[in-house]
Amino acid sequence: MDRTPLTESGAKALREELERLKKTERPRIVAAIEEARAHGDLKENAEYHAAKEEQSFNEGRIAEVESKLASAQIVDVAKAGAQANGRIIFGATVDLADEDSGDELTYQIVGEDEADIKKGLLSFASPIARALIGKSEGDVVDVEVPGGKRTLEVVEVRYR
Repeated sequence: MDRTPLTESGAKALREELERLKKTERPRIVAAIEEARAHGDLKENAEYHAAKEEQSFNEGRIAEVESKLASAQIVDVAKAGAQANGRIIFGATVDLADEDSGDELTYQIVGEDEADIKKGLLSFASPIARALIGKSEGDVVDVEVPGGKRTLEVVEVRYR
């Protein structure tokens, strides 16, 4: 089985979601099904069908999250960073300067399931992350992104 890298915080978020799905959502949906069932004829009972559909979605998500956690290789970023010799690796937080626009950017390179560009969490499979991995402070990389080519300078690399 291929192991999918995941940071400690990403694994924690998945475990919290799994607990919420099982302990909060599952009982709420079962109660909604029971209530809708009490209304009688199930063939034309929209509440019943909606609750069953929600149950199916919830159970599917539970299975998906359990599978992701089972196949995860949880990376201790601080420990891995101690061996990285200042290079950018999975889990590193990187401060960048966009040489074209002058923008300063900060990204943490994370697993695909925890990526969220609005929070500065960049999937290791993204073009920017692929270009940065293995680089060190002071390196300049050219990255082909959907908006065109960007030239980024690595200002600082941290492992937290």
